[in-house]
Amino acid sequence: MPYDAAARRCARHASRPGSGCDSVGQVEPAPHDTREHGGLDPYLRCAFAGAGKTLAGVLDACLVLHSPQGCHGLIRDALATQRVDFSEAQVVSSKLCETEIVYGGEERLRETIREARSYGAPYLFVMSACGPEVVGDDIAAVCEAMSRECGVPVIPMECAGFRGNEHQGVDIALEKLLDFGAREAMPKVPRSVTLIAPHASANPAWPADLGWVRRVLGEMGVTVVSVLTHKQDMQGIARTPAAETSLLLSHDAGAPTSERLAEQFGVEPVCRELPLPIGLTNTKRWLEALAQRFDAAPVAERLIEDGHRNVIRAIRLRGPNIEFYHRVEAAIAADATLGIPFLRFITEDLEGVPSAVFLRSCSQAARGVLARELEELDLTPEVVIGADAYAMKQGLRRARPDCVFGSLVEWQLGKELGVPYCFRVISPTSRFQMTDRPYFGYEGLINLLEILQNEHQDRWRSRIRRYEAKW
Repeated sequence: MPYDAAARRCARHASRPGSGCDSVGQVEPAPHDTREHGGLDPYLRCAFAGAGKTLAGVLDACLVLHSPQGCHGLIRDALATQRVDFSEAQVVSSKLCETEIVYGGEERLRETIREARSYGAPYLFVMSACGPEVVGDDIAAVCEAMSRECGVPVIPMECAGFRGNEHQGVDIALEKLLDFGAREAMPKVPRSVTLIAPHASANPAWPADLGWVRRVLGEMGVTVVSVLTHKQDMQGIARTPAAETSLLLSHDAGAPTSERLAEQFGVEPVCRELPLPIGLTNTKRWLEALAQRFDAAPVAERLIEDGHRNVIRAIRLRGPNIEFYHRVEAAIAADATLGIPFLRFITEDLEGVPSAVFLRSCSQAARGVLARELEELDLTPEVVIGADAYAMKQGLRRARPDCVFGSLVEWQLGKELGVPYCFRVISPTSRFQMTDRPYFGYEGLINLLEILQNEHQDRWRSRIRRYEAKW
């Protein structure tokens, strides 16, 4: 029987009391809060992992892990996320065992720091995991003493996993980096910007988004003073107060850093009230806001005109099945960084109807952006913030969408719940990538349409019957 989206929608609404509008449009906590109920199915890892993702983006530092050996796996993932060549990674672990966890591991930490010093890195970051902080190891005192012994800065990063999720770990690490590396005000670099938290994104190819932002800024004649953090040395981080502006590239982490730079060094935040540049309208508004701040209107007009032309031409020549999305009800299962701009992308560019929004996280600063988008688009979906996989499953069962923009997790849940389509555009995904391709900008829109078209075609590939070639 062919899939009939209209009939499915009619049946769905008929079965909902009050058309399902009792809690629609409410930004509310997840029905199942992992912090209260001890859920074992979170999307987000711990603060130690988030701090690792941030510190792995610093080029000239060695990471000293004061942790059990198992935590080393989180740092391996962090290095992969930051695209660090494994042969160039400088990571040393104290590999704590039961004795150190019970009686303290300060002496083991000293030995590990001496080993790390042999790598020759000019900076050592000591990351403490849960065990040492619970037992009371004085990480700061050990680092201070070893700085004198080794003759290089040994910087304590108290980022135990119990301090929060990975986005909170990103904020912890960024704060420590500023404490150490950006202490003094300095003359401003004209037409300059610092980029904050590009890695706090569920786009598995986020470095391509960062590359797109750099190219746009370059065309507008804007200097990037520092990137907090990706392939950035400590000298660059120390220059952060010299930036005139800051550009936050995440709705999940980095907002405290943006606010601190504004208050302490007069670094003006730009585009903070806008969704990130995914889709035609979001990209246009984002470019226009940058152009207004940096007096680059002709450049923005050219980028917008060329981008629109390229997207329209690609659609006309390649012919993706855009008609499928017309008034199709879609659920969004993502972090806020991608989930918020996806609202307008689905509504305006695809002409779909977002019926449910499940966000793994959403900073307080971004909730206003989310509320404004829902109001401007006249949308009233169910909104769940802080959703784990259990809350996601229950939400999908309630929403019964025609398709989900999500990850491999929602792809598996969709098969169980009978959701016809799941577009795997969010990390974690099973799609292997040798190259990074952006979601931001007009190029990113074409990339997203390509992913959606491939997923749409794969949906109709038979899982049961196989056909023999006739040639």
